[in-house]
Amino acid sequence: MVSGAMDMAEPRFTMTAEEDLPRTLRREKEARAREREAEAQSAQHAVETHDYVSEETYEPDPVTVTRLNIPFLHLMVFFIKAVFAAIPAMLIFVVICVLIGEALQAYIPELRQFELIIRTPLAP
Repeated sequence: MVSGAMDMAEPRFTMTAEEDLPRTLRREKEARAREREAEAQSAQHAVETHDYVSEETYEPDPVTVTRLNIPFLHLMVFFIKAVFAAIPAMLIFVVICVLIGEALQAYIPELRQFELIIRTPLAP
């Protein structure tokens, strides 16, 4: 038995960097290489056929947006979220205004204060 174990081939422990990567990473690396190659070929084709525009002469076409196609429910959900997001902002704004008012009243006590009285006729 011992002599049979010695006849087995030695395991190979050396791996290239490409073989060491997981399969998904190798596929992603190959896809990126193909994309770069395709971009280089299209750029070379554009140069060969003079199918490009120099930056000095390029003027973008004027665009006018005439319609937005947004589903009603999506728009409604957006505005409901906006209302709930505005509540804390309004509370902070009110607190800041009150603090500014108190500070002004402390430094300038002669600021005019007023009281609003609303009277309604009493029901018999």
